[in-house]
Amino acid sequence: MPGAAPAPGPPPVPVDQFAQQDTDPRAGIVEAVAGLDDLAALPLSEHVDRFEAVHTELTVALSTIDKV
Repeated sequence: MPGAAPAPGPPPVPVDQFAQQDTDPRAGIVEAVAGLDDLAALPLSEHVDRFEAVHTELTVALSTIDKV
């Protein structure tokens, strides 16, 4: 079928995400877990944001686990 439109793909990935993959994932894990250190001092309403940030950092680290 001439002129068929290409299928849409995923959105472009920010360049910074690729830069994270070149670092040691263990550093990201340590940094993520450290984000929970002062959790008890934060208001309960801020816990979800902190957990989401830690989850994101751990997801990035686990996606590069083959470099460990």
